[in-house]
Amino acid sequence: MSHLQMSVALKSFFRQPLQNFAAGATVAIVALPLALAFGIGSGLGAAAGLTTAIIAGLVAAVFGGSKYQVSGPTGAMTVVLIPIFSQYGAPGVLGVGLIAGGLLILSAILRIGQHVHKLPTALIEGFTAGIAIVIAISQLQFLIDFNSSISALVIAVAVVLASRKIPRLPISLILVIVAAVLNSALNLELTSIGELPARIGDFSIGFLNQDFTKLVFAGIAVAILAALESLLSAKIADRMALALQTNRAEKSTADFISHDSNRELFGQGLANLIVPFFGGVPATAALARTAVNVRSGATSKLASAVHALLLAVIVLTLAPLVSQIPLAALAGVLFATCFNMINFGELRSLAKESVTNAAVLAVTFIITVSVDLIAAVISGLVVSLTLRHRKIADRLDRRYPPVNSKETLGD
Repeated sequence: MSHLQMSVALKSFFRQPLQNFAAGATVAIVALPLALAFGIGSGLGAAAGLTTAIIAGLVAAVFGGSKYQVSGPTGAMTVVLIPIFSQYGAPGVLGVGLIAGGLLILSAILRIGQHVHKLPTALIEGFTAGIAIVIAISQLQFLIDFNSSISALVIAVAVVLASRKIPRLPISLILVIVAAVLNSALNLELTSIGELPARIGDFSIGFLNQDFTKLVFAGIAVAILAALESLLSAKIADRMALALQTNRAEKSTADFISHDSNRELFGQGLANLIVPFFGGVPATAALARTAVNVRSGATSKLASAVHALLLAVIVLTLAPLVSQIPLAALAGVLFATCFNMINFGELRSLAKESVTNAAVLAVTFIITVSVDLIAAVISGLVVSLTLRHRKIADRLDRRYPPVNSKETLGD
């Protein structure tokens, strides 16, 4: 990069600092309970989730290709990591993240990024809905105890309702704080997060001492998911930003792209190469946090970087208070997140639009819930291509009917 290019990049990064600082602060408030919840959900714990949000969030913001992306642990990634943790433990999760990081950088070098945008909408909506169901199922363990059940359900309903009525209110954080206070004051005996270290990760290379060959396929799955989620999130963020700037409907801006897809893959890859050495889980762009960033007025990467730095300040100064948050409260936040992930109107519209969309939607959703995300994406693509090919063949047959050989010969 030349000095002129570097100067332009820095000016772009730091433009409108107050507006971007405010957007970053808003996202940090939203991201805190989600980082904790997804860290716990992955098996590595709340501290791992925060470490990922801070380190991966900062690296991906600085080196990625989108002005609006906010990265960290996500629900979709958690779904993939649960069986990896069960089979290989924490070292396996860290190793998979390292492999995925390398594959993402390789994808950027090979310029694969621009092709991800061609995936059918029905496939995307199908596996997004499936992911939501899998996350919700993983949280059912918190509904066994009566007090935990009531707390989780109340928070879930409150977050869903408040996010629709007052979208700018950080209701998730407010409610988990209230739950922590009530748990202590009323002696509800809800299980809390537990002790959190007042530091950002623990640097270690111990996880390198394992057989990486057994992690290759899992690493490929994580890399594919990270690429899909990040680039789809970047595309949606561009569309949202343009819609807000021009007061146009988001659907009318569906083909607008202002991010650099391959640079985004590089940023995500670099983040995933670094974060395992500090005990963090594999990361990707987070659509919900990215959407909050855009709607809060972000105009440059500074907002996303501020989000990561503010989370670091919280970890370093408020770890003892954060450790008192009940797990049931975080389960409630995740239940609400799952509900908000499913676009019911879009699902109905796609199902009615065509038989192809309905089939792709159903197959992708079912296989996401019953098998895994990568199998779902592959199956959805196969169904989509097969049905579209058949539809094209049928149209050609109607337009150019086959010639009857006997009639041609005059028999």
